[in-house]
Amino acid sequence: MARHLPTLSIAMSSLALLVSQPASAETVKLGIGTQDTTTNTVTAGVVIRQLQLLEKYLPKDGKYATIKFELEWQNFTSGPPVTNAMMANKLQIGMMGDYPLIVNGFTFESNPESKSRLVGIAAYSLSGSGNGLVVHKDSPYYDLADLKGKLVSVPFGSAAHGMVLKAMQDRGYASDFFQLVSQSPEVGSTNLQEKKIDGHADFVPFAELLPFRGFARKIFDGVETSLPTFHGIVVRTDFAEKYPEVVVAYFKALIAANQWLRADPKLAAEKIQEWTGINKEVVYIFLGPSGNMTTDPTIKPALIDAATTDVKVLQNLGRMKEFDPKKWVDDKYIRKAYAEMKLDYDAQLASTNNYEISGEDSFCKKPITDPRKAGEVWVDGAGIMPFSSASCTLGAYADYKAKGKKINVAYVFDTTRGIKLFADQAFFAVGNSEIAPFLLKKDAEAYAAKISGKVLGFDDAMKAAVGGGKT
Repeated sequence: MARHLPTLSIAMSSLALLVSQPASAETVKLGIGTQDTTTNTVTAGVVIRQLQLLEKYLPKDGKYATIKFELEWQNFTSGPPVTNAMMANKLQIGMMGDYPLIVNGFTFESNPESKSRLVGIAAYSLSGSGNGLVVHKDSPYYDLADLKGKLVSVPFGSAAHGMVLKAMQDRGYASDFFQLVSQSPEVGSTNLQEKKIDGHADFVPFAELLPFRGFARKIFDGVETSLPTFHGIVVRTDFAEKYPEVVVAYFKALIAANQWLRADPKLAAEKIQEWTGINKEVVYIFLGPSGNMTTDPTIKPALIDAATTDVKVLQNLGRMKEFDPKKWVDDKYIRKAYAEMKLDYDAQLASTNNYEISGEDSFCKKPITDPRKAGEVWVDGAGIMPFSSASCTLGAYADYKAKGKKINVAYVFDTTRGIKLFADQAFFAVGNSEIAPFLLKKDAEAYAAKISGKVLGFDDAMKAAVGGGKT
């Protein structure tokens, strides 16, 4: 029997080795559809990807000990293709603007394999800012009414398309008021620059990006529709129900991305420019302090109420049947992420505060007490300096120039609408030692008449600031 012991020993050793080895890992593909150049979605997409935040929070124990996740980030320029890829199950998570989101939810209602659910928010504006319509800077148009019968492009099916439709309905315009055609942001931008179209409506960031790049002027902002706008995150229910901890991990990554953004908004804007090609100054006007967008993943009732109005806009045009946004929302994943990170979801849900401009005005030597009457000057090599008023901002700008400083951009706020503007794109009502910025020429003219003043462009307003607000 002794001669059989080596064979038995080898067999026992092999068995022990097999038992000690873990089961072969299961590979699960997770497709995430982003819109890298859509500034509203960057913390939900490109920031998580570039900082590898999802990898940090993905579950690794329990049933996930033998699961290997293969992340497939896919970048799109608009929302509808994200829905198409989600329907084909090539993507499990997607992000897009309000109108495309609603169409996503409605489209999935007829899908027998899975539904989609709105599970979180990337960014929002309760005032409705973000989408906008621009014309060529040399055009004679200053209001939507000026574009009657003119050729206007917009990406059909986008949040900006919804804004245009809502604006037309609000004003009682017929469906043929404009010659409305569908063009992507890239095509519309080129055609506007070459004066092949009269106007182009688009979503974030193009109504700011094109004026910043020097060839366009914004004549309509979504704030005029008085309807909140947002970009949100949707997930296929078949994936979320099978891997709920992964969806929770995604929201932990999103919360961390928002914290990273706010910790150093100047650095964040610079990195986002590096990753997306969108100018840092444009990124900052949306996502910096007192920016036109609020990064907050909680699903606020006001946004769902706005989505209900969006549904009615689409129904009035015969583009959608019955759809209830309230039944489409599922906040359990984001709530669990907040709880596991020891954060108060309900407190954040109740808050609509953005992080705001603060500090001391180094030019006028006073504290900043009202962020929405303040301003900022981005001085190359020195940073982004806050000031207490439009007058102090323009005065500081002139002072920096006189000292030979290179200035990237200056920001002020629309006097009545509260949205952040590029100072060199604003109209200024100047009179009675007051300097009041406006996005729209007609608003500046009305205010100037009230204060017995004049409407000035940026350079003349800066001279008036240096002269104590006198024209």
